[in-house]
Amino acid sequence: MTELVTLSDPKSPVAEAYRSLRTNLAFARPDEQLRTLLVTSPAAEEDRSPAVANLAVVTAQSGRSVIAVDCDLRRPHLHKLFGLDCVEGVTTALLGESGQGEIPLQDTDVEGLKVLCSGPIPPNPAELLGSQRMESLIADLSSRADFVLFDAPPVVPVTDAAILAPQLDGVLLVLTAGKSRRDQTERARDTLDKVGARLLGVVLTEVEPDASAYGYYGAE
Repeated sequence: MTELVTLSDPKSPVAEAYRSLRTNLAFARPDEQLRTLLVTSPAAEEDRSPAVANLAVVTAQSGRSVIAVDCDLRRPHLHKLFGLDCVEGVTTALLGESGQGEIPLQDTDVEGLKVLCSGPIPPNPAELLGSQRMESLIADLSSRADFVLFDAPPVVPVTDAAILAPQLDGVLLVLTAGKSRRDQTERARDTLDKVGARLLGVVLTEVEPDASAYGYYGAE
């Protein structure tokens, strides 16, 4: 769990920045509570899964029930961060292979936090994520927790995030200092705008702690 800094080093500047991010998101939609959030990145260089996991941890620690969903059906990573198996998950739930339509949520060491892993990697991720069954799964998960985080593949190389984004309350874009490219970031934002996604802000990772650790900036 070394990437779960909110558990391994909860007093660190980075862990505190995740708590600040949690607070900022709470005010992202003044008129209604943010219930579902997509976390993605422009390209594969950005490591967004640790951001999903750490945000899920601090939100659960605030007393809310949280589900973190691994919708990267190409290169899933959340199960590794939490030390879980990936035998069942999103794909088995969508294909009705989880047993009597059950959603195979897994408990974590954090009270109030459950994870829905990706499940076996399918040959058609985009088609599954764009199906009516996925829409029903999102609604079901939203009824089971106060806050549901969806970890999605990068926007530019594949369509998965653009398919999911309009179905959720908001989108958070993860950038990495020294790795994220301006042109890819602009393409990602344009793509999200075109599908009607609500970009709530950007998280900047891998910056020096004395440069404010993880930054959060609201979308213009």
